[in-house]
Amino acid sequence: MHTPTTPFVAVREYARRLDDRDEDYDELLDMTRNRQFVLLGEATHGTQDFYRMRAAITRRLIVEGGFDALAIEGDWPDTWRVNRFVQGDGNDDATTALGDFERFPTWMWRNREMRDFITWLRAYNTEKSAEQRVGVYGLDLYSMYRSADAVIRYLEQVDPEQAAVARQRYAALDHVREPQAYGYAAAFGARPDASKEVVAQLTQLRTETFAALPHQDLAAFDAHFFAERNAEVVVHAENYYRAMFGRRVNTWNLRDAHMCRTLAALAHYRAQRGGHGRVVVWAHNSHLGDARATEARRQGEWNLGQLMREAVGTNVLLVGFSTYTGHVTAASEWDGQTEHKWVRPALHDSYEYLFHSTHLDRFFLPLAAEPAERLREPMLERAIGVIYLPQSERQSHYFEASLADQFDAVFHLDETSAVEPLEISHQWRKREEPMATP
Repeated sequence: MHTPTTPFVAVREYARRLDDRDEDYDELLDMTRNRQFVLLGEATHGTQDFYRMRAAITRRLIVEGGFDALAIEGDWPDTWRVNRFVQGDGNDDATTALGDFERFPTWMWRNREMRDFITWLRAYNTEKSAEQRVGVYGLDLYSMYRSADAVIRYLEQVDPEQAAVARQRYAALDHVREPQAYGYAAAFGARPDASKEVVAQLTQLRTETFAALPHQDLAAFDAHFFAERNAEVVVHAENYYRAMFGRRVNTWNLRDAHMCRTLAALAHYRAQRGGHGRVVVWAHNSHLGDARATEARRQGEWNLGQLMREAVGTNVLLVGFSTYTGHVTAASEWDGQTEHKWVRPALHDSYEYLFHSTHLDRFFLPLAAEPAERLREPMLERAIGVIYLPQSERQSHYFEASLADQFDAVFHLDETSAVEPLEISHQWRKREEPMATP
C-alpha cells in the first residue's frame, strides 16, 4: 500500500469497516496482547453505542485476554457495591446494585448497557474461584463523606478503638457534609482545613490495621483494600475541594492524578489476590487520550492517559471513540434535568467531519505507522460531557488535538443513539429532533 498523501486518504485506506459483530474487535484485541492496561474512551457521557461497544470489547478482553478488572469513571464506594454484586456477594440484583450512583449524572452508570454488562459478568464469575473472579471498581474522588463513613464502618468491625479515633479525625471535615462549602471555607481561612487529620487516618490504616490482617483470608484482604482506598479518596478529595477555589487546572490535575494512583493500586491489588492485574478502564476521551497531544498541554493540564504512558509506556493502550451526529443523554446545566438531545453535525474543520466525509459510516482506525503520519496535524475534536450546549458548540465542546499522538486507535460512528437511563423522566422522553433547532 502506498503512503497516503492526505488525512482523508489515510483514513480511507487504513480504516476497517464495522459490521456490528464481535469480529469487529479482532484487530484491537491483537493490539492488546502483552499490555496490562486498556483504556476505552467515549466522546460523550451519554451515547448508548459507546457503552455497548466497550462492553463487547471488555467481554472479549476478559474471556480471551485474561483481564480481571474493570475500572470506571465512577466514585469508589458507589462502584464497590457493583463489585460485590459481580462477585456474587450480597442480596442485590443488577438494578439495585447500581443504586449507589445517586450523584448527578446518574445516567452515566445507571443505564441499560451497564446493567446488562454486570449481569453478564456476575454469571461469568459464578464458575470461577474467588481469586479468579473479575471485579469492577471506581476511579473517582467525589465521595469524600461517603468514603469517610465507609472507613469508620470498616474500623468498627476490626478495631473499635481506631473507629472512634477516625470518627474524631473526620469530624474536622465539618458536620455540614457539603464538600464545596467545606472547600470554600477552608480555602479562604474561614475554618481550619482537615488535611493533617485525614492524612493521619490514611497512614494509620495503612500500617497498624494492615499489619494485623490475616493475609490468607481473601475476604479480609478485600475489605481492607476497600477501606484503604476510601481513606485515600478522603485525602485527595479534601485537597480537591479546597483547590476548587483556585485555578481550574489544579482540580483537573488532582483528579486525574488520583485516578492514576488508584489504577496502579488496583492492578497491584488484583495481582496480590491471585489474578493477573490486567485492567480495562471506561472513562471519557478527555481523561484517556494523552493530554500532551491536545491544547490542554498549553493550559498546564495533564490527564490519566498521559500519566499512564509516562508510567508504563507501551504497557497501556489508549482507545478513543467519536461520533459525527445523532442523539445523546445530557443536561443543560449542572444538576439539571436529564434530556434527550440532538448532537449537531460536526464542524467542518474537525476530525469528526473528516471521518464523516470518507462515507465509511462506522469504522476502526489503528493509529500506527502510515495513518499516524497524516493524522498528526492538529484539528478540532469534540467532547461532550454531562452537559451539552449546542448554542455555544464551538466554545463549549471543541478543542485542538493531534489524534495520532492522542490515541493508539479510534472507533468512529457516524450516527449514534442516546444511552437510556434506568429511570426515564418525562423530560428525557421529549426527544429533540434535528428540525427543532435553528
